[in-house]
Amino acid sequence: MKFKEIEFENRNCTRIYRDYLKRVRNTVKILNEQNQQEILLEINSHLFEGFSDNPNGRDEVEHLLDILEKLGQPEEFLKPLIANKKLEEATRTFNPLEIVKALTLNISNGISYIIFAILYLCLFGFLFLIIAKLIDPDHVGLFYRAKDIFILGQYNNSDGVSYLQYERLGNWFIPLMVVASITLYILLTLLLKLKKNINHKPL
Repeated sequence: MKFKEIEFENRNCTRIYRDYLKRVRNTVKILNEQNQQEILLEINSHLFEGFSDNPNGRDEVEHLLDILEKLGQPEEFLKPLIANKKLEEATRTFNPLEIVKALTLNISNGISYIIFAILYLCLFGFLFLIIAKLIDPDHVGLFYRAKDIFILGQYNNSDGVSYLQYERLGNWFIPLMVVASITLYILLTLLLKLKKNINHKPL
């Protein structure tokens, strides 16, 4: 459906209306083009219906301002909708940058999103270990000795103690970290998508 501006007889009404839609556009610009258009069309339709319902023939400006006041500030009332749609976009594309943006928008919507943010942060720690292994292979890896040593990551041998002889993965460390990172990323994103679908399951 193509967007069409509402036509007003009063020029001040047109200015107020366009200014409000500009605020809506600025608020939803974090979303993809399709979602931006859907929200804009929905709000425009709401304004059109509200403005058309004027049985007492009230002043156009007064009537429009009342409608906008009831609808609310777009920067506020659109927040939950934008957060939900951004999460939908992110879990559909599996784009890590979009995931971060979506979690940032949803961080105030419950502790579960905070947990997801922490898990993704831990996941990016695996990627750091891959780089660290390339830079300092002797001090990064899986170091294990029964009932004594278990280190997955990097250790500091400032005390002169070396665990190199207990490194268990060797050249397999980087491939396994890559596979683990990809697998966990896909799993976390699918779980995030599942949570989103459960939370917004229609009644």
